[in-house]
Amino acid sequence: MSLDQFSIIESTLREGEQFSTATFTTAQKLEIAELLDGFGVEMIEMTSPCASPQSDADIRAIVAEGFNARILTHIRCARDDARRALDTGVHGIDMVIGTSPQLMQHSHGKSISQIVDLAADVLTYIREQAPDIILRFSTEDTFRSREADLLRVYLSVADTGLVNRLGVADTVGVATPNQVYAMVHQLVRLTRLDIEFHGHNDSGCAIANACAALEAGATHIDTTILGIGERNGITSLGGLIARLYTLNRNYVSKYNLTLLNRIDRRIAEVCGLDIPFNNYITGASAFIHKAGIHAKAVLADPSTYEILRPEDFGLAREVAIGHRLTGWNAVRQRAITLGLSLDDSTLRAITQDVKRRADVQPLSLPEVDQLLRDAAGVQL
Repeated sequence: MSLDQFSIIESTLREGEQFSTATFTTAQKLEIAELLDGFGVEMIEMTSPCASPQSDADIRAIVAEGFNARILTHIRCARDDARRALDTGVHGIDMVIGTSPQLMQHSHGKSISQIVDLAADVLTYIREQAPDIILRFSTEDTFRSREADLLRVYLSVADTGLVNRLGVADTVGVATPNQVYAMVHQLVRLTRLDIEFHGHNDSGCAIANACAALEAGATHIDTTILGIGERNGITSLGGLIARLYTLNRNYVSKYNLTLLNRIDRRIAEVCGLDIPFNNYITGASAFIHKAGIHAKAVLADPSTYEILRPEDFGLAREVAIGHRLTGWNAVRQRAITLGLSLDDSTLRAITQDVKRRADVQPLSLPEVDQLLRDAAGVQL
């Protein structure tokens, strides 16, 4: 299980709530969960019921909807957190505790021995109460933790036989793909359990690290819509899809890719964001071709300069022509689109006219269309 058989744990309703401008109402959470379920994510992770009374109520509301996606919640390694999570009726619990020197000192204050004992106690409690629940144990700040400490904790948890999977978390976005690969590969080899990767994007490696985790044998990847989350967020849903699509379209064929644009735009609206122009798949410039040499090749065969097919995502490519870099092949294609019959010499002359004008100010598409119609003697 890896690149050709993995699951997405979509965490917009948990990690995403930690984004600076994200405050989701219950109605918005239901809408987001419905979109994600329609997209086909396997699991939806929600904020701990311990966070607030409304967080507890929201989990219950989404569980009651009966989505195909399994509903998870994220808790600290504590019996009371576990009890409250179990009471919501979730399908799975994701438990976490910090193992780096920084978090051991400034977060919970426990030693590795205490972490091992506490994890066994809480996991046993959960499994006794809910024998069939999906149960994950993760370290926090995995990549600033001492390897010996990590292995002691992970192997102790694995030996209990209580968990379905182990989590690896690049909590501050410090890991490199090589480090992620090595850690995941080691855990796969030593534990034979499913492995989940949660990666922050503070240094721009979240998507690359997620892909490295899958290549090493990870079975689950955490994502959020537009990559929102604490600080600079985590692996974005669209970014992961784009990366895997370029490797093999079959890797993501199980998902409803045409929903991605709607999903991204809805989260941008709710969070008061503009989708970056260069956002994966759904950015305004994702499928715009401008330079003449690019336009000519793309018009002949889009695969020359497109690794992603816009039509697979319900989108369309655009060839920009009202600028100084335009080529006559793009102008000719526009004339064909308008149903105009112009010879090559006329089209070349129009192209030069566009270039001259665009040296002063780019032309809009209607302005270029008018030049073509004037040359063809067509009146609207």
